[in-house]
Amino acid sequence: MSAQIPPLLRVEPKPKRQDTLSAPSPITRPGSALSLRSSPFAMSKDSKDKHGKEIVSVGDLKFGFDSRVPIDTLRSLYLRPHYVSTVADYENESPKEQEEFHSLFVKGTATDYQSKSIFHPNDNSISYTTLSRFPPVKLLPHADRKRILVTGGAGFVGSHLVDRLMLLGHEVTVLDNFFTGSKTTVSHWVGHPNFEMIRHDVIEPFMIECDQIYHLACPASPPHYQFNAVKTIKTSFMGTLNMLGLAKRTKARFLITSTSEVYGDPEVHPQPEDYWGHVNPIGPRACYDEGKRVAETLTYGFHRQDGVDVRVARIFNTFGPRMNPYDGRVVSNFIIQALKGENITVYGDGKQTRSFQYIHDLVDGLIFLMNSDETRPVNIGNGDEFTILQFAELVRDLVVKVQQEDGIDNPKRSEIVHEPMPTDDPQMRRPETTRAKQVLGWQPRWTVKMGIEEMVRYYKAKMAEGSI
Repeated sequence: MSAQIPPLLRVEPKPKRQDTLSAPSPITRPGSALSLRSSPFAMSKDSKDKHGKEIVSVGDLKFGFDSRVPIDTLRSLYLRPHYVSTVADYENESPKEQEEFHSLFVKGTATDYQSKSIFHPNDNSISYTTLSRFPPVKLLPHADRKRILVTGGAGFVGSHLVDRLMLLGHEVTVLDNFFTGSKTTVSHWVGHPNFEMIRHDVIEPFMIECDQIYHLACPASPPHYQFNAVKTIKTSFMGTLNMLGLAKRTKARFLITSTSEVYGDPEVHPQPEDYWGHVNPIGPRACYDEGKRVAETLTYGFHRQDGVDVRVARIFNTFGPRMNPYDGRVVSNFIIQALKGENITVYGDGKQTRSFQYIHDLVDGLIFLMNSDETRPVNIGNGDEFTILQFAELVRDLVVKVQQEDGIDNPKRSEIVHEPMPTDDPQMRRPETTRAKQVLGWQPRWTVKMGIEEMVRYYKAKMAEGSI
């Protein structure tokens, strides 16, 4: 395989720019929680997809289900700080001045839907507040409004799916035990009449009335699923058994998020859905790999024996805002290390390959699959493949680019260091997505470069406000 970086991954040097989505004039508030020249959440205006079309919305109208949502509305939900004012600033400023500073963090009219919590620097405490009002959601007729259960809905992928389903006007119930998920990812919906969040472990039975079940509950990063291997297997088997039983009783459509790990360390490249995989059943990753494989077996057992309407999504590497910065995944590791000016750790020689998709593409694929008639497994991933070393260099260049655009002169450029390869780490991973394209009409729109830049700005802002 060529070691050259594909054109869509190249980072061309650019002069410092002043056209990001920030306030028209610099504002600095000494002593505040965030002393800023511009909004740390400002986004590049380069938002064109792989085909050169401007991305103004995500989703589509497919299979009778309208999943279209403006991208700016979604960004206003996750590109936001926990607090934006200090108590001294808040007490001494007029409402107009407070709103001007607050507007640095969001775009357009989204200021109405953001938290306005206050930071108390004297004792390092935060006075949290609820949103001024909930973001507007579609007002659907009762016949079109679905009751949707999302297990693992407070996690990285689940929270973005919940945002989309809520904005579309459906009734959403989140089930999560918060082992890897966090209330903060969906806290902006707490109290909404269409939303309910329940602390519950899916290995225990759960009863509810619903029309669709998105079963995402399971730790997905190696440090988390290896922390308690037996619990991971129980979650994959018992959790799936309980949710399939619920789907059988309520006649709900059931979608399970499986994984590319079912292919193990593949001997076929790229990996199509009919490839059976090459998995070590007793290795340190087997609790997750084999757990998901048996979950698929269980899903199709209920489908054939009991007529449960099932969907199986095999998710390939995905990244985006709300990823746990310390969960051991390559994307978050590289970005955090580069932002801190630390060495970027690459395991092995860096020639192992991966393909990464941005979170919005994945959510599109999940919603399309759920509402389609396809019952076979479907790969959902980005076919753009590159080596881990190429990816590390890309992240390093993009971090420097963002720091320079934000006014940091001569930012530290991280060095790339190599460490021993973890056990059973796959050498190649790229999806064959022909089925998704033909059956769902789905293909990735976001370039890796676009997604990384947005994620860099997200982590950079979280570090500035002290959340990381």
